[in-house]
Amino acid sequence: MRRLTVRHESWPIAGKFTISRGSKTSAEVVVVTLEEDGVVGRGECVPYARYGETLEGVIAALEAARPRIEAGLERDGISEVLAPRAARNALDCALWDLEAKRSGQPLWKLLGMTEPRPLVTAYTLSLDTTEAMRQAAEKAAHRPLLKVKLGRGVEDIERLRAIRAGAPASRLIVDANEGWTPEALPALLDTCAELGVVMVEQPLPAGNDGALLGMRRSVPVCADESAHDRHGLAALLGRYDAINIKLDKTGGLTEALALAGAARAEGLQLMVGCMVATSLSMAPAMLVAQEATVVDLDGPLLLARDREPGIRFEGSTMYWPPRELWG
Repeated sequence: MRRLTVRHESWPIAGKFTISRGSKTSAEVVVVTLEEDGVVGRGECVPYARYGETLEGVIAALEAARPRIEAGLERDGISEVLAPRAARNALDCALWDLEAKRSGQPLWKLLGMTEPRPLVTAYTLSLDTTEAMRQAAEKAAHRPLLKVKLGRGVEDIERLRAIRAGAPASRLIVDANEGWTPEALPALLDTCAELGVVMVEQPLPAGNDGALLGMRRSVPVCADESAHDRHGLAALLGRYDAINIKLDKTGGLTEALALAGAARAEGLQLMVGCMVATSLSMAPAMLVAQEATVVDLDGPLLLARDREPGIRFEGSTMYWPPRELWG
């Protein structure tokens, strides 16, 4: 008999995490635990208000699916009981972990992959005043890849110049979180190119990104809020050069791996990202990130503390986690 546990956990953030849509001081996650014949599998998700998700809604969806889950539901049946996104992600990853634990094999081996290599993750600088962001860049200047949260339009040009001055050697990614306009976009992209930015995430609102079609893009543009799973992939072609795969958007590792393969076949670059969460959320994403151009799995680095055991970070380099955590 399988036993399901659904639990809400709150993990304090070190300081405050701010993007164009607002700020938060804690990571609110939902953890799914499956126990079967003494073996335990776990998965973690972050309900995201941008997509109409709440902690209560995600927990209620999982509880409604409890009879099917505890009766032995497998991954190929998840779509019958849960919509894609956060709740499905936690369950999908818990089922993968359970399978790996029951088999006695690491999950990467079950998937026919080579042993995961260490990854260099971006480190995120929250949106703030120009001077505060310059100071944050100086403190993080030792990190090889910085992700900069922007989204205030043309005034972001001043922020970008200050950040580059603070971290002259770091590669930069810019994430506008849908905060720019088509009118301001060409000048902003040209400034990004001038300052050596390697990628710009979601400059325009999802659903209002038609201006990207056929636009000369001096920096690769990556879809985040516009990219979810394979069903929407065709609509991104010609507008974006890359997609940001997040397991909370795809609804789990299963779809994330499939989306990565489909995107590569279309010639799109891959970025693998995350919500602010613990190592339990990052571990499955590390498998998808093995083929990514850009890795942004710094969630645990932004927390006041991570779960134990967690992923080992040496600076910005992250290593495949111990099996006690996941996989």
